[in-house]
Amino acid sequence: MKYDVNLELENRREEYSFGDVAKQANGSAWLRSGKTVILATVVINETEIVKDDFLPLTVQYIEKTYAAGKIPGGFFKREAKPSDFETLTSRIVDRSLRPLFPKGFGHPTQITIMTFSADSESDLQVLALNAASAALFTSDIDMNTSVSAVRAAKIDGEVVLNPTSSQMKDSTLDLYLSGTKDDLLMIEMRSFGNEVSSNAMAEDELIAVFEKTQELLFYTNTKYENAFLYSKKETMEIDLKQSEINEEMLVYVKENHMSEIKDAMNQMAKSERSTALRQLRKKIMVIHETWDELELKAVIESAKKEQVRGQILNEKVRADGRSLTEIRPISIDTNVLPNAHSSCLFTRGQTQALVVLTMGGPKDAQMFETLTESGTQNENFMVHYNFPGFSVGEASPILGTKRRELGHGNLAKRALAPVINLDGSTVRLVSEILESNGSSSMATVCGGYMALKAADIKTNDTIAGIAMGMVSDGETYAILSDIMGLEDHDGDMDFKVTGSKNGITAMQMDIKLGGISLDVLKEALYQAKDGRSHIIDIMLEAESQIEFNDGVLPCVEVFTIDASFIGEIIGQAGSNIRALIEEFEVTIDIDKKDGKVKITGKNKDGVNGAKAKIEAIVNTPKIAKIKYEVGDKHEGTVKKIVDFGAFIELPDGTDGLCHISKISDQRVEKVSDVVSEGDKITVEILEFKGNKISLGRV
Repeated sequence: MKYDVNLELENRREEYSFGDVAKQANGSAWLRSGKTVILATVVINETEIVKDDFLPLTVQYIEKTYAAGKIPGGFFKREAKPSDFETLTSRIVDRSLRPLFPKGFGHPTQITIMTFSADSESDLQVLALNAASAALFTSDIDMNTSVSAVRAAKIDGEVVLNPTSSQMKDSTLDLYLSGTKDDLLMIEMRSFGNEVSSNAMAEDELIAVFEKTQELLFYTNTKYENAFLYSKKETMEIDLKQSEINEEMLVYVKENHMSEIKDAMNQMAKSERSTALRQLRKKIMVIHETWDELELKAVIESAKKEQVRGQILNEKVRADGRSLTEIRPISIDTNVLPNAHSSCLFTRGQTQALVVLTMGGPKDAQMFETLTESGTQNENFMVHYNFPGFSVGEASPILGTKRRELGHGNLAKRALAPVINLDGSTVRLVSEILESNGSSSMATVCGGYMALKAADIKTNDTIAGIAMGMVSDGETYAILSDIMGLEDHDGDMDFKVTGSKNGITAMQMDIKLGGISLDVLKEALYQAKDGRSHIIDIMLEAESQIEFNDGVLPCVEVFTIDASFIGEIIGQAGSNIRALIEEFEVTIDIDKKDGKVKITGKNKDGVNGAKAKIEAIVNTPKIAKIKYEVGDKHEGTVKKIVDFGAFIELPDGTDGLCHISKISDQRVEKVSDVVSEGDKITVEILEFKGNKISLGRV
């Protein structure tokens, strides 16, 4: 392969070939970095323009198992359903490139990214976006801005940019940013916690990392644009949808119907389902039958958007009457489902999430494979987010999991994972969105945390989430706390922040403008911190009133014992541990290497009883082992009677078997006719059979 561009970048080298493969596409880029090879293509439908007001862009990131020398597992030996990683990577690329397309672009566009070769040290999400941006930049579509990605890690207290996969395993931070040489466009961030700390990042510390990454984005994108310019195809002419608003209609609507639009705004602030604007449009069409209804729809939408934004910027009042920093009313009900392990109904304004928790053991973990890791891995903490149509008043069936649902569940998982230590248990959280008017993913985070506490799961901090927004006219701006659907639709930023009162565990940001300055971002972070603290105070009050689902909620105790006592706990042929399991109706797992004991049962009494018995064994002083020899005589205790004899406990706790034929000088029909459990008798060592001792009564 002949490479047109060779670039030395931060911690890696990238080589690009343009025009040698996939020549029928509008643009293609063949990228090699180390042993990783990725092809990105861009194709648009030049003859079709979608009339609706949205960008018909589809991004697919596809991994081929042969890229890592693997054959697909399972019954079907070819790639099929996208993995979670592929879907989440597709979303990252889509969210990063979508802001580049000009207003009015309506041609269906497909960006396909395929990984043909992959080494274990490459950051495939960073390379996927860089390849897609290169294909778009050098295509015949009029795109003259490069977008690239940078990942930041924090290892031993030091920030590392574009770390390898091996380095990421030692990091307490995973920060993925994308942007142009001038603007940040998208942020994905999470922290990695441990038993003691969530390693949440303080706002100032995070801003300092943003500054470093923004410098690198400027340097990298400048390099890309200079290097790719000579490989760019001749730009073709593309028709854009006309976005001019009909002034005659606009004047009419503003002079005659603004009060109705304000009423509609009030309804939309309470429900995303509101049909008030549609009813207004139908009313006007009865009067002006010759008007184009689509034009009128755009006019009414424009007047509504102008009113929403102007009211926020000029009056500092939002459509539902709240101030810019005000949080909607919150109610929290825990364990509303009597037969679930735990549950929480979290309601904030008109957004409501029912989050349900189920506990399991190690075998219940989700098995998965990644392209660059060998073998199967297990995920023992899962968060699944479901968004049915009825939550926004849509008459639509519930089908398979959508990309958005997968992304929101992943965000909530990243938010909560740093504060829990499951000790080998498996936990599944399912968030059922029952009503939505903005910020449902953050309701999932708050409800998820409360469900953890309602299951009596230990956490090292309290975590809440809040969705922030922004409205800007280029000169002034307003940052909004706890945005509703109307503000998400008409605003310029969607910014979700999760964490404790002291720091951030996860974050997701998408900018609709031409980026955001670090000063504004810092202000938004601190405003989010205030809102988060307010929510946490309400959550802590609800936490103090939790009543557990006793009898349904599994109880788990994990503790460590001296490994030298494991033999006594298990007993001969497992007799002791079986007796404990049967008596207390529990499961007991013992790690023979480090002495960690895990007891799981349906109720606390059983678990505590089994734990007490084990601790009693451990705390009993050990009796020195006696070296027995054939012919020795000792007093023992009848421990257990069986059909064929009696097990006798010798002075040092060792068990031996006295066969029915050796228990008396006379013929014995039943052992219990001669001895009873607990009797003290004198026995003689007759012989050794491996670890077994044969005894005879003296």
